Amino acid sequence: MATAFQKLVLSTTLLIGCNFNLFAQAQSMNQCGNGPLMVGQKQVGMASYFAQNCSLSWEKQNIQMEFSYIQNIPEWAFKRAATHLLKRNVKDPNTQVIFNPITELYRPVKSGDLYRLKYNHATQTLSLSLNQQGLGQLKHPLAQQYFNIWLGPQPFSAKLKQQLLN
Repeated sequence: MATAFQKLVLSTTLLIGCNFNLFAQAQSMNQCGNGPLMVGQKQVGMASYFAQNCSLSWEKQNIQMEFSYIQNIPEWAFKRAATHLLKRNVKDPNTQVIFNPITELYRPVKSGDLYRLKYNHATQTLSLSLNQQGLGQLKHPLAQQYFNIWLGPQPFSAKLKQQLLN
């Protein structure tokens, strides 16, 4: 009985420790910048960029972007824009194809919805969620390059890129 109790205490302690470690990792992200998501002259939402260290290049660390929407946007608009912007920022067609599984995960949004795109540098994993519900992930050495849509040489908006990275 005492051995079973000790195992239970040890298991619980390990579980709490692991959860604390995950909490600490989640809390290690800092908001580096944000700005309005503009389509033409119309604001459709806000974008925020998070990183472990805002002074480091986004390509060398864990990063996250959040997109909160104030307008309804159809699924096809996300997919078309992502495909177009990836072609503009990632020149190799073979590399562009790598991102299709993430792009295909987009769903329509309505006012109040929140997309979160998160990259884990250690595991080379890109995750997409909508309203805190995971839609899927992509594990690939080039997965982080998906952020070229907003942070690349020819981003969605040069002004937004500057606001996110400042």
